[in-house]
Amino acid sequence: MSTPTLDCLATLIGFDTTSRNSNLECIDWARAHLEAYGARTRMDWSADRRKANMLATFGEGPGGMVLSGHVDVVPVDGQAWTSDPFTASIRDGRVYGRGACDMKGYDAVVLSHAPRYAAAALAQPIHIALTYDEELGCLGIPHLIAAMQAWGVHPGGCIVGEPTSMRVVSAHKGGRVYRCRVTGRAAHSSLTPTAVNAIEAAAVLIARIREIATRERELGMRVPGFDVPFTTISTNIVEGGIGSNIVPAAAAFLCDYRYVPGFDPDAIIDELTALAATLSQEMRAIGPETGIAFERISAIPALAPNEDSAVHALALDLLADKTVEQVSYGTEAGFFQAYGVPSIVCGPGSIAQAHKADEYVALDQLAACDRFIEAVVARLSA
Repeated sequence: MSTPTLDCLATLIGFDTTSRNSNLECIDWARAHLEAYGARTRMDWSADRRKANMLATFGEGPGGMVLSGHVDVVPVDGQAWTSDPFTASIRDGRVYGRGACDMKGYDAVVLSHAPRYAAAALAQPIHIALTYDEELGCLGIPHLIAAMQAWGVHPGGCIVGEPTSMRVVSAHKGGRVYRCRVTGRAAHSSLTPTAVNAIEAAAVLIARIREIATRERELGMRVPGFDVPFTTISTNIVEGGIGSNIVPAAAAFLCDYRYVPGFDPDAIIDELTALAATLSQEMRAIGPETGIAFERISAIPALAPNEDSAVHALALDLLADKTVEQVSYGTEAGFFQAYGVPSIVCGPGSIAQAHKADEYVALDQLAACDRFIEAVVARLSA
């Protein structure tokens, strides 16, 4: 494994890019690093300009390969770390630090190879994409995709470097999170006929969510290769009520569903909003100010397998481990595929180490990723 990779990783870990923070110091460093080797960089800012996506390009022409990673990390709050999470620590053949595995290890490999990109006689361009707020539900990548479309950048393939132990992940589930807010009418609990109980209306919807979950588990579409080969849905946060003798005027809940490739993600929310419309009509017969509203918090497209794509064939040809996997978590690869860019997920480290105290990436995984990126550059060169 190269010293430049370790140097880049130490620098990246040193930036506290927890999603609640700005990522600009990290992005500015990466931008300056790549521009020093001749990259053309383009920025896509968040609305408040506290964060940014960056696309850097080596080479000219259409197509090419995008090497994509996010720079935000999850919080360390409440975790018992052996060493400073924002200082890279090398011990026992591993690099420890927040984001070492998810996914600054891959980012470091990609950035450390800037001199190689600059020196290569590239037959097609190499694009490096760094994004914000992936850990909040892939909030930054849709804006980068829109910017790439406006810039006229449409790569021929994409490798998203989430930790896969340097194996190809060809498919993953999509995901959506919705918040439902129920507005009722409060009253003393002795006067329930005059009230609209927001919690009870929410409970009807939550019961339907459970029915949908059971239906998908027992009868739903099956996609072999996933640990859970069907679409799942669950209610994970519920709020409501202020007193035991007050009919509640407000309730809210969050539901999350993870759907297999090929499943229509609108089908579930359409069913829930249809039920909500019926309930709202009943509620408004008592209180016209009442109602139910769903808000989409996040949406991650599924990644469908595309084993005939050039990027899939390239990765399998270059990797020592020929295993192809499908996973239930989501990544930014689904967004690139939806943009028409054939995509895979492949990066150093194990997802089992992500988000934990003493997060780490093994040195041999970084070395394998180094060799992989070197080989990718060679294949893209004339």
